[in-house]
Amino acid sequence: MPVTVEDAKRTAIASKLEEMKALQNLLIYNEEYLLNTCSDQEICDRVREMLEDDRKNLGILETVRVQYGVKGQPKETTQQFIEKARNIMQSSEYTLYEKVAEHELLKHKQTMAGLLVHKAAQVAGADIEAAITPLNTVNFENRAHQEQLKGILEILGTLELTGQEPDRGIWARVQDAIAAFTGIAGSAVTRSAGEISIRDLIRMDHTKADTLFMEIDRSDDPQKIQEYFGQLYKDLSAHANAEEQVVYPAVRNYYNKTQDLYSEQADMKQMLEQMRSLTPSLPDFKANVSRLRDLVNHHKDQEEKEILPIIRDNFSDEQQRQMATDFKRVKSQLQEQMAASMR
Repeated sequence: MPVTVEDAKRTAIASKLEEMKALQNLLIYNEEYLLNTCSDQEICDRVREMLEDDRKNLGILETVRVQYGVKGQPKETTQQFIEKARNIMQSSEYTLYEKVAEHELLKHKQTMAGLLVHKAAQVAGADIEAAITPLNTVNFENRAHQEQLKGILEILGTLELTGQEPDRGIWARVQDAIAAFTGIAGSAVTRSAGEISIRDLIRMDHTKADTLFMEIDRSDDPQKIQEYFGQLYKDLSAHANAEEQVVYPAVRNYYNKTQDLYSEQADMKQMLEQMRSLTPSLPDFKANVSRLRDLVNHHKDQEEKEILPIIRDNFSDEQQRQMATDFKRVKSQLQEQMAASMR
């Protein structure tokens, strides 16, 4: 069975995620520029906090792109928009107030893009919704930054118009607005103070695979089953190879059954290849999916009960961050190779 068919919805979401990454780099560029040009210490402190969030959120966006597993390209109009935005920030024709106003509009654009991806995922498939869960952090913080930027605009605008500062009690109102939004978002928002750990990345992959198995089992549409299996094939292949290159070599000295993990994944890969030639409408296709699911579940349980605690107990936070970075890099490279082979 071919695995080249990608639903148009999935490709469109992939392109939007690429555009969000490009815009996130622009946000970081703008905030670095504003820090170098602003003389107000309190405003600089606010912008510096946003910059720290945005640098972290760039990593979260990269995680979402890799977890999603479908490659896309940003629209040419997005690239043109970014170039114009950079020119505005560099131009001497715009005041600091006008530049911050443009930045606030960019934050709004990024917030709406994140919310759009979240809503589109709910329509396109449960596995997509599972893959983009960390995006909630980025969406929330961009919305909070908008409130901060409104406070900065009140200060800069008043200074520009009157030469005098407004009441700095504005920050209390801004914080109240953020707190109110937190209450509204509540359980729907996942907030993170740091990088997503290697243990979280592995669990996220497991959750997405579970979701794809569930979607295959529930569907009677051969075309949808093919779509879901195509995504499952790519996700499991990239996940297995990233573990074999990054995770298993690292834990081998702490786990005497590491070879079992390699063997199980070899069996899984063989089964995936065999299933590629099967037609989803055949009666025995779902029986094969069920056998694959049993194999994957056994492997997943072994990792979550034995490997993840070993990583937690024997590797420093810095080592786990590096492992997560390497894991995402290898997965992304493999996804690029698979995408290129399907063109």
